[in-house]
Amino acid sequence: MMQNFSRHIAGAGLALLAIVAAGSAVVAQGVVRAQYGDWQMSCDTPPGASFEQCAIIQNVMAEDQPNVGLSVIVLRTADREARLLRVLAPLGVLLPNGLGLNVDGKDMGRVAFVRCLPNGCVAEVVLDDSLIETLSNGKSAIFVVFKTPEEGIGIPVSLNGFKDGFAQLP
Repeated sequence: MMQNFSRHIAGAGLALLAIVAAGSAVVAQGVVRAQYGDWQMSCDTPPGASFEQCAIIQNVMAEDQPNVGLSVIVLRTADREARLLRVLAPLGVLLPNGLGLNVDGKDMGRVAFVRCLPNGCVAEVVLDDSLIETLSNGKSAIFVVFKTPEEGIGIPVSLNGFKDGFAQLP
């Protein structure tokens, strides 16, 4: 089991799929290649890259706050050395509290936000084998963002199709 989600913070320097905001929904640009349960595989060639990069993506909204949404993006880095979980949260989240993760009722800890873009703030974690196994065998995840130090908003993310989609990442 992964002991501490928080200590697996990744660096901020990797260029990946272009992410844009469409109204209040956040979507990743690229060509959708396949659907794996609730996850879509989207592929694009980043500027300056010589080959295509793919990610599995799920865009979700909070059930009780339709203006709060997340884009959850899982990919291998261009050098194929690391596997990343990147989450784009809306502007206005409390950055010092980070992003919390709970899988099937088990608290996995928090990870820091690494940067903010014009359309949201990014939290990123390197996926180790333990976390990949937890996500692959899990039923549902809840990502938690904070509007105030006391007010966490849990946003459910289905893990249906994660295992198959992750296995198909180039």
